[in-house]
Amino acid sequence: MSVKDQRRIDRATGFESKTGRLFMDAASAALTDLSGVRLLRCGVDTVRQLYRGMIRPDIMSLFEKPGTMVEFADQIWHSGRVSKDSGYQYKLQNADLGIILLVKNFNAKIDSIGAHLKIEVSPHAIDALSPERLQEHMDYYASAVLSHREINQCAVHLALDLQGWKPPVDLVARMHCRARTQRDISGINEINWTTKSSTYGRGETFMFGSASGVQLAIYNKTEQARATDKLDYWESVWKRRDSFDPQDPDNYDPDADVWRVELRYHHSVIQQFASGSVDLETGAIIDTSSYAAFAGHLDGLWRYGLRQFKLLCRPGYFEPIWTLIREDVRVDLPVDSLLDDTEYKRYYKTSRGFSGKNVELFLGNFVSLLAREKVGAKKAFKTLQQWDCWPVIRDHYAAKDMTQDDLYKHIRDLLTERHVRWGRAV
Repeated sequence: MSVKDQRRIDRATGFESKTGRLFMDAASAALTDLSGVRLLRCGVDTVRQLYRGMIRPDIMSLFEKPGTMVEFADQIWHSGRVSKDSGYQYKLQNADLGIILLVKNFNAKIDSIGAHLKIEVSPHAIDALSPERLQEHMDYYASAVLSHREINQCAVHLALDLQGWKPPVDLVARMHCRARTQRDISGINEINWTTKSSTYGRGETFMFGSASGVQLAIYNKTEQARATDKLDYWESVWKRRDSFDPQDPDNYDPDADVWRVELRYHHSVIQQFASGSVDLETGAIIDTSSYAAFAGHLDGLWRYGLRQFKLLCRPGYFEPIWTLIREDVRVDLPVDSLLDDTEYKRYYKTSRGFSGKNVELFLGNFVSLLAREKVGAKKAFKTLQQWDCWPVIRDHYAAKDMTQDDLYKHIRDLLTERHVRWGRAV
């Protein structure tokens, strides 16, 4: 079902306007006035650049004593190990530079060419450098880690900060999306904003979607920044960058909370855009392999995300705030936007090209091996979700009207059956 926008009206003239802040519901003639909403800044909050290559032999010596300071590429870094969930074994971190190097892919041999490096860049580094300069910095460090270096793919998080609006109490009920996961995180006191996996209570964070696809997060940025002692930094950004309202360029109110609407794209989704989107003039597919090459397409990525996650006022119609932030917002970068020159689509690989029996045969063998090793259902399901082919498996069972919870129960039942029927023989 297609979703429509409400009519936008100029408050001064009463005529329709593409930039009007007064929205009218055609069915009820109800008016929504968003003139008090202040759009502060939309920017890139996170860049993750992937590289392939062979790890230089001298690099591994940096990790002989985890937790120590080491010299690398003319800078001082903190070396350490990282959890297997990251997909990598080691890290070099320099918070002053705003860069983390994740080294040695768990699934690739150390003495062969593989996806051995991911560079993660923090907001202050992204804000300080143009996409071209930031790409040069990342490529420099990648060359110091890898020989036969080649750019693999990038991933980004886009974040809009605004005031004069807060999520409605029925946000989850009115948010429509393909995503099978949606959470209203409340009652949790732990704060872990490095992984963005949990937050404090009072229902101030909403998350929709999966980290392995497109994820939408809506949360109180003022509270998060205060909790992590970064409010001074973010206030300096909002005072400097609140430029969406030409009539009021200094519209940040330090006494009001800032809410953030954040779209987080996995690198596999960015690759789907590369495979499905074309330049309208040349017909060529777009380049998303590097952050610098993809920067001009981030406006298109922002709009795409807000059409995948649809906040509705009633069936068939967008909530006015969703129209406003989709149409009026541009990603704040010193590059020309390619939004009007590109047709954006995602190309999906599906399991239709081969028999779905392959998926089910794999799952049966997978469960048998896990039963032999006495692995429980929760760990088995988590392991499956971390695998590169998880989207194909998930979509295959979704086509059979099975949710992820249904699939988990299916795996649990299969494991129980193996244990009951085979006992110690497994």
